[in-house]
Amino acid sequence: MTKRKLKRFDENRTFSHYFERTHNELSSSPFEYKGSWSKDFFGNDNPIILEIGCGKGEYTVGLAKRFPDKNFIGLDIKGARIWRGAKTVQEESIKNVAFIRTQAGSIDLWFSENEVSEIWFTFPDPQPGARENKRLMSPRYLKIFTKILRVDGIFHLKTDSDLLYEYTLGMIKENRHRLIHQINNVYNGQISGALTEIQTHYEQIWLKEGRTIKYISFSLNPAIYEQG
Repeated sequence: MTKRKLKRFDENRTFSHYFERTHNELSSSPFEYKGSWSKDFFGNDNPIILEIGCGKGEYTVGLAKRFPDKNFIGLDIKGARIWRGAKTVQEESIKNVAFIRTQAGSIDLWFSENEVSEIWFTFPDPQPGARENKRLMSPRYLKIFTKILRVDGIFHLKTDSDLLYEYTLGMIKENRHRLIHQINNVYNGQISGALTEIQTHYEQIWLKEGRTIKYISFSLNPAIYEQG
């Protein structure tokens, strides 16, 4: 590991809005804000919005600036990437943002049932050629995310991948989830707001390469909750 990464890891741990725990630590001692993020960490009763696989945190921070009446938490396993977003939050004194270094599959160790209102996925790995259940939009992962999401909660997917876009639409149809928005080209000149005004580092690169950016939002079929 490079000295630069080590320095960023060390600085992350100085930020009051950054958290990391091992799976064993969380299994033996529940996370202190689980079930009370809004009240005890953010000091309000505003809804919680997660970004899973937040990378450098461009979307988490960008959304937080636009929607100060909501609380935003970015999750990623790569602490060196999170550092950029966490550093920005520190420098600009943004009060409605936190970051967690964790695996997506461990999310229910950090949040309680019905604690999260929305979940964003910005350019997740489409996992071409891999087993379906490795995709964050697969039924396997959605079942995990359902544990913490409100019944009326919303998923947002922004991707450059035709594979993931079509896969997600098919998964929504097959499981009878409720499709809210389906946009096959975010930058078609007809859309404004956060979808076009907030861009990740890689999104900017892909746009220069001429890739088409797509967006889907949906809520889960209530029967999924009934099945537990």
